[in-house]
Amino acid sequence: MSLMVADDEAIRHWASERHLSEAHLVRWLALAQADRTALVQIAEALRLRTGRLVTAFELLEEIALRERVSIAAILARAEVRRILDGTGSAPGRARELIEMLRAMRFPRLRQMTDRLAAEIAALRLPGGIKVVLPKDLSSDEVKIEICARAGADLQRLIDALAQARAGLARIADLAGGAGGLEDEI
Repeated sequence: MSLMVADDEAIRHWASERHLSEAHLVRWLALAQADRTALVQIAEALRLRTGRLVTAFELLEEIALRERVSIAAILARAEVRRILDGTGSAPGRARELIEMLRAMRFPRLRQMTDRLAAEIAALRLPGGIKVVLPKDLSSDEVKIEICARAGADLQRLIDALAQARAGLARIADLAGGAGGLEDEI
């Protein structure tokens, strides 16, 4: 049996067991041989759930189109191989892979997320205050959570927030788009 037939059977078997939609199966089988093989290998190695496979597949297609490279070439990169060949649970490595693919697909979003994290860290807020950004900066909301055990603790945390007011306003402006995060292509 040829390698191509074996890979296609493995893809069909994986898709059947996990109830992958026919549309996604057809797209998967339409990929170049090396891309099909690489995708089935990560699906099996990381024991991807259907949703994670679909997310990874779509991100990989977008990255491949944007960078004019194959999916197999993306999955062969050192930073991706580190995750695929690394230790830890398969679900944890799968989550890490998706995060890395998102960072590759949306580099400016990653830069802005890193910038916001640095701005928050620079405030050196005390424990008990947490600045919460929206996931993937999907909205312009910034939340501040305060957790105090006593009145004096609460007052200390509120005073710390007052001192950090200008920095927190800057973070809110950045998260709201005033810092130059244009729409991703």
